[in-house]
Amino acid sequence: MPAYPDLSSSFRPYIPGRTYFRDCNGLGINSKRLTYPGFANIITQMKYVLNLIYLLALILISPKILYRIIRHGRYRAGWGERLGKIRRKNAGKKCVWIHAVSVGEVNATKTLIEDLQKHLPNFDIAISATTDTGYERAKKLYAGKYDVFYFPFDISFIIERAFRYINPAICLLMELEVWPNMTAEASKKNVPVVVVNGRISDRSFPRYKTIKPLIRKTFRRVSLFLAQSDEYAERFIALGGRRDTTIVTGSLKYDTAEITGKILGSDELAEVLNIGSKKILVAGGTGPGEEKIILKVFKRLLEKSVSLRLAIVPRKPERFGEVAELIENSGFELVRLSKAKAGKKPEQAGCNAVILGDTMGDLRKFYSLAEIVFVGRSMATMGGSDMMEPTALGKFTVFGEHTFNFKQTVKALLGGDGAIEVKTPGELFEAVCKAIGDKDYAEGIALNGQNVIRQNQGATEKSVSLIVQLLND
Repeated sequence: MPAYPDLSSSFRPYIPGRTYFRDCNGLGINSKRLTYPGFANIITQMKYVLNLIYLLALILISPKILYRIIRHGRYRAGWGERLGKIRRKNAGKKCVWIHAVSVGEVNATKTLIEDLQKHLPNFDIAISATTDTGYERAKKLYAGKYDVFYFPFDISFIIERAFRYINPAICLLMELEVWPNMTAEASKKNVPVVVVNGRISDRSFPRYKTIKPLIRKTFRRVSLFLAQSDEYAERFIALGGRRDTTIVTGSLKYDTAEITGKILGSDELAEVLNIGSKKILVAGGTGPGEEKIILKVFKRLLEKSVSLRLAIVPRKPERFGEVAELIENSGFELVRLSKAKAGKKPEQAGCNAVILGDTMGDLRKFYSLAEIVFVGRSMATMGGSDMMEPTALGKFTVFGEHTFNFKQTVKALLGGDGAIEVKTPGELFEAVCKAIGDKDYAEGIALNGQNVIRQNQGATEKSVSLIVQLLND
């Protein structure tokens, strides 16, 4: 595999508005002038076509949006920001605009932002998110300190308005999120764009390849791709990224994973739920179909007289009611965290009572209380959920085989015997039984997982070093 630029070597990222030269004869003579794509004539021709495509797509999905607004209360807020009207507290100050789609990407910004503030104290930070859950997470982490807003629609006149309000010195896109009109506007305004913690999943890559002729110019406008792994770096290059400015820095999530045994608020959660000293199996970030599997496995465990409580925390809040009904229909007593928090504290429940984590922001507290964690969206073909959080907390962590969104993390954890992968409900049952019956085995897997995370930390420092170097250029 071709080598990527070393951090110590000089690199020449694409900086919009700069004139570049190319060595045409290999003798060190910069004789031929070279301009990069993304200039006014290309932008003008393409943006109207893109705008039309976006508007047609919005019309097509508008019934779904309206349904979610009415039925689930989603997408009700932030429409002014989505249309480009974004207010900054310090509008005249230089700004680093960080875009993170949802909760996982927002969480990955924590150490990045801390380090950026140390190295760029004269810069403001502005954070955008696409989803309601991502926005709420960003608000919880950064409200009052940094500007937080919804990401504007990638329609040219909306993006132009957003850039006027935000006035960024640099744009950092978490993981991928490379939008054509956004990168075109950044190029026009000489604002560098950097993909941080970059990755393209196994599922997404073939889709991007089919539209490579349409997105190649967009990828060429990106100044730096800071990729999680060699494989992801090659994918960025295959889609149009430059080899000399595509750099493997590792995953920021290793740095943001808090290696500890207990987190703030977990004791209060245990008290609210009246858990006591019982061992808990937590199924976190679950998707459709997985709760039924977990409940069947739990029923088998109870039949074997295993003393264990079960807590299920679905990934999406709109599924809380559906999962509550499923738990009761499966013959289990239901304990809802939302009701317990509202003052309806449950009595000391038996082992067959299933806890439903139907509140936002409490998943890590559940993980902290757990003896065993099953990471959801991995038995169904949904790509998995973040398995670093329970692993960092020193928990015996299990997940299914469908984890294509966390390929590098899974490879590292399984290679270091720091987690267990299961393919069937039967294997999940056996893994839980073994962990409960063999304490030394379970603790060994948990300790290995924490060591894997420690060994892979350092991506934040590498990423910030390159971002600062780019800004200095």
